[in-house]
Amino acid sequence: MGSVQDEPGRGEALGRLCRFRQEFYDCLTRRADALFETVEAVLCTDGPVRTLVDLTLAPEHRRGHGALYDGLNSGR
Repeated sequence: MGSVQDEPGRGEALGRLCRFRQEFYDCLTRRADALFETVEAVLCTDGPVRTLVDLTLAPEHRRGHGALYDGLNSGR
């Protein structure tokens, strides 16, 4: 039984994902960290997101709810 890391093409796929994440982050010019964490929280949260404040409870969103709203209001 092989490791997940032994799967063919896994390294290449992770490399593509890392490049995508970096290019996406580079597109965010203001409040990039807060916006990036908000997007990660949306993508990683189990089930539907009903309120923005719920996103701050996701482990991927390490900032408080104030940063979430500031990112959405001031970010680019």
